Amino acid sequence: MNWDQIKGNWAQVKGKAQQQWGELTNDDLDIIEGKREELVGRIQERYGIAKEEAEKQVDDFCKHN
Repeated sequence: MNWDQIKGNWAQVKGKAQQQWGELTNDDLDIIEGKREELVGRIQERYGIAKEEAEKQVDDFCKHN
């Protein structure tokens, strides 16, 4: 799935994102609203990782969902 598809189907995909990144709250996922950069930033914040690592995780998520 590409990011445009994920963004368009965010209501369905956010459950998978919650499973992937359990530290993200429902409020986080509502705020993200399918915005890739917002997701990357929240992952960085919650997990204390570098932006590059967060982007890699989001890219992997995109490929597998």
